[in-house]
Amino acid sequence: MRIFGHHVSRAAVILAGVEILLVYVCIKLALFFMADGFTTPYLIHPEVLFAAVVIVSALGLLGLYEKSARTLTISIRGLADSLRIAFGILLGAAVLWTLAIPAGVLSFGSGALVLGAGLAVAGLLLERLLFWRAKRLDVFRRRMLVIGTGPQAATIEKSLGHEAPAKVAAYIDTGEGEATALPASRVATFSADRTLLDIAEDTGAEEIVVAVRDRRGRLPVKQLLECKLQGIEITDISAFFEREQQKIQLESLNASWLIFGRGFRQHWFGNAVKRGFDILFSTVLLIVASPVMLGTAVAIRMEGPGPILYWQTRVGRGNEPFEICKFRSMRTDAESDGLARWATGDDDRITGVGRVIRKLRIDELPQAYNVLKGEMSFVGPRPERPFFVDQLSTEIPYFLARHSIRPGITGWAQVRYRYGASVEDAGNKLQYDLYYVKNHTLFLDLVIMLETVRVVIFGRGAR
Repeated sequence: MRIFGHHVSRAAVILAGVEILLVYVCIKLALFFMADGFTTPYLIHPEVLFAAVVIVSALGLLGLYEKSARTLTISIRGLADSLRIAFGILLGAAVLWTLAIPAGVLSFGSGALVLGAGLAVAGLLLERLLFWRAKRLDVFRRRMLVIGTGPQAATIEKSLGHEAPAKVAAYIDTGEGEATALPASRVATFSADRTLLDIAEDTGAEEIVVAVRDRRGRLPVKQLLECKLQGIEITDISAFFEREQQKIQLESLNASWLIFGRGFRQHWFGNAVKRGFDILFSTVLLIVASPVMLGTAVAIRMEGPGPILYWQTRVGRGNEPFEICKFRSMRTDAESDGLARWATGDDDRITGVGRVIRKLRIDELPQAYNVLKGEMSFVGPRPERPFFVDQLSTEIPYFLARHSIRPGITGWAQVRYRYGASVEDAGNKLQYDLYYVKNHTLFLDLVIMLETVRVVIFGRGAR
């Protein structure tokens, strides 16, 4: 489902809604058992609902609504996720205990909150086990047909996984001799006696994904239209991957989809709102993080000689170069030979202080100055060096499309993919950058900022 242009997993939204209700009920039960005397003139208790939303938000901050963590299994992984759920509920309760109750936002006592949190831990563990069992039942999975039997079509099922909310009921052979490695039992053909609509009805398909690269004269246009008029959703393979993986897959991408598809809007009002957002948050960041920045500057100076700040040429919006500002995290002779190179996980050029501040992303904080100057945005594609831009733009299609908006301190690619240190990594990150360029809104910016907080806390992807 789409929320303000951003594709959000329907399963995650439903799960979060169910768990808000479940935590709400647990706190209400705690109030009943404790005979707290808490009353409200409303049918729904706003304070209890607020507490439930805060606790579920803490679960989201810990990544417990990501695809790999929505269910519990009887395994070591399930045990780890159980501990994360318990910690998330206790974290949310601790925030309410230390901030909301003293501030008078909640009028019921801490005892009811603690009991409610305990009940919520038990309730959510049981609920997620049941959710895992339900997901394994095919009756709850959306069935789809795939037009095409080639390599592109085969990637669809691999991307879905065994417990995805959808499954491929059959692949449709267009009769054009497309090479395939699919078993014959998974391939169906249509004819005058058995149309595409007949196949869809026989298999219970709710969606048809078109996965044929060369479509001239190969698509059953009339039959696809017949299916669409009967309420079956027709989806292009690029739109399918955009929806399911929140990225734009380069292998299935074609220029016509970019040109005629939704998104890639540059509107003056949206740009003005984003610029105001950038100025506000960059100013707040510089004020709040000033003690950390001062301490970092002192640590860099104490470690040895050399500048505290590091200025480096990067490529920004419209392919215009600018000087990015960062805390220096490498030796002063890191590129004494004049050759640009990727940073690696065991890079001996990184200093002791540099390794810490890169892990915690503290080295990025001075870029708030670039944001205030208008050279960068708070959220956007990561700016690359001119040498790498020249290299990547010749090897990766559509690479320069990421320069249609301002680069950012953080971005969708940074929170969804590990640190890039190769051309292959750059191509994978571009898929997320293109998704952001196509769908960027203030809502998606806020999602990315929350994801960034989680990445910083757990140190994922930093080098």
